Amino acid sequence: MKQTGLSHRRRRRPWPLGATRAAAVIAAVALTTSSCAGGAGGSDEGASGEGFAYGAPQEDVDALLTDLDPVEITYQAGAQSPNSISALSATSFKEYVEERSGGKITVDLVYGQAIAGYGEIDDALADGRVDVAYTLPIYKPAEYPVYDAYLTASGGMPNSIAVGEMIGNAAVVDMGFNSDYLIPEFEEKGLTPLAPMVSTGAHQAVCVDAGTAPEDWKGRQVRIASVAHQKVASALGASPVSMEYVETFEALQRGTVNCTIAQLLPSEELGLLEIATHVAYMQPENSMSGRAAGATVAGIGYQRLPLAYQQIIFDSGATGLGASAELLVEGNVAAVRQLKGAGGEITEIDRQAGDIIGETNASLTAGVEESGLIGKDLEARKTDAVEKWTTIVEELGYADGGGFNDADEWYDSDEWDFAPYGQRLFEEVALPHRPS
Repeated sequence: MKQTGLSHRRRRRPWPLGATRAAAVIAAVALTTSSCAGGAGGSDEGASGEGFAYGAPQEDVDALLTDLDPVEITYQAGAQSPNSISALSATSFKEYVEERSGGKITVDLVYGQAIAGYGEIDDALADGRVDVAYTLPIYKPAEYPVYDAYLTASGGMPNSIAVGEMIGNAAVVDMGFNSDYLIPEFEEKGLTPLAPMVSTGAHQAVCVDAGTAPEDWKGRQVRIASVAHQKVASALGASPVSMEYVETFEALQRGTVNCTIAQLLPSEELGLLEIATHVAYMQPENSMSGRAAGATVAGIGYQRLPLAYQQIIFDSGATGLGASAELLVEGNVAAVRQLKGAGGEITEIDRQAGDIIGETNASLTAGVEESGLIGKDLEARKTDAVEKWTTIVEELGYADGGGFNDADEWYDSDEWDFAPYGQRLFEEVALPHRPS
């Protein structure tokens, strides 16, 4: 990076440590086999056949796949269109899977939740309409109480355009994979979590009107996406309104809501910042809970694939986790550009309002701790994960070159390479869960 003298730059590389090219784990993916798909339509007995070692040379993988039938998979992207920033996840996934499988797996890309919306994705995974998907457990706290508990306790993490996102993303991925409680919650539903908890970015306040002091929030209708955000909005004196993010543009445009608590990436993608031109970011110690909203989950179709195919899909995380962080950062910067283009502003939230948010976060975390739903020492575990990945991110040489309001000036995508970060995160956290 220009600011730190980091020597590596963004570039394509062949199989880092034998693992992958860019394939974003934050991506929403849906794998649906065709009528001639071969191995994906097999028995209910789980993965069959031989696997290969992580990091195996491509020629060894090719030899192993020789006798496997080809499959066609449908990748349901989280992006609303192929032109959005988050479509990078889908295109890089397609490139990786098709190349690593030697063409034995072909990928059909679908956008805009065209196969199954977030509300029905679990059913679609269970009945085979969709085989691997990006899902949003944040919308179903009653069905995912463990996930909701982690989400509720994720406030107070670093909050900045790039480094804060990388640390927060790594911390929630680490906590998700190392949880004794979260993975079983998916498995009890017949699902296989490929990434049980994925950051979708830090939440900021996105409003039609200016003003972030406590008195400015009174009487506002604020769109929220989680129980934790409902508590925060109420503590600020606003009225929370629950709705999916895809409905938010129209709600803001019509005045149904005045603000939304949202990440910058989907806000830019939906064009929210063209009509809600007053954005406030939180102090790191007061940053919103809900850092993790998504998960990448597999269903029965994936479970029926030969072991080697499952490993190819899972191994995409080696640089996919780096790509997911890249999406967050690129989305943040694009959001700043969109906001400025609309004549808007991004400022730090009023300190008194920030402290109310921080106090609410602390109360919510204490409640989760007291419930015992995800064990004890939760705050210590979160602190340890944040400190661990703060150190690693610094060791790898990443550093912000400025703040939120000038991100469009100091951030240069050509000078940031997220691959070392993604590979380190995958190998330290995800690799022990590799299908075998």
